[in-house]
Amino acid sequence: MFLSTFEKQLDAKRRIVVPQDFRAAAAPSGAGGFDGVFCFPSIEADCLEGGGQALFQRYQGLMDELPFGDPLRSALEFSVLGGMRQLAFDTAGRIVLPETLCEEFGLTDWVAVVGLGDRFQIWSLDAYRARRETERQAAREGLAALRTAQRPIRAVSGQ
Repeated sequence: MFLSTFEKQLDAKRRIVVPQDFRAAAAPSGAGGFDGVFCFPSIEADCLEGGGQALFQRYQGLMDELPFGDPLRSALEFSVLGGMRQLAFDTAGRIVLPETLCEEFGLTDWVAVVGLGDRFQIWSLDAYRARRETERQAAREGLAALRTAQRPIRAVSGQ
């Protein structure tokens, strides 16, 4: 799993050291796997999203459930597969972020690499800090609403 958040510096060649735990989570299972990560513009936020073979297979499975020509399938194929890059690890555990993606998301110097379980996101540090506060507030409010909704259910079931 991709866990925690790391602040990392991009070097002049747009290389970033991928945390060891993330490299282990992305490691291929079985022979012939790709030793690196898949990275593409996130659908849900203004950042890069990445992960290992399992994430790629998850998206592919989701697309395969939809019939060929379905508008959602086409949008996912265009957005995910069309924007996806395979980024191989070098001997130091670094990946090179494509220049076009760095420009699109303002990834210039320091970035935040955020673990989200089966995937991770790469944010510009300023955008990450702003989003972190928004997400914390949404989590607080959502959890409070969930607890409120669960109270009547527990009262009826006697829990």
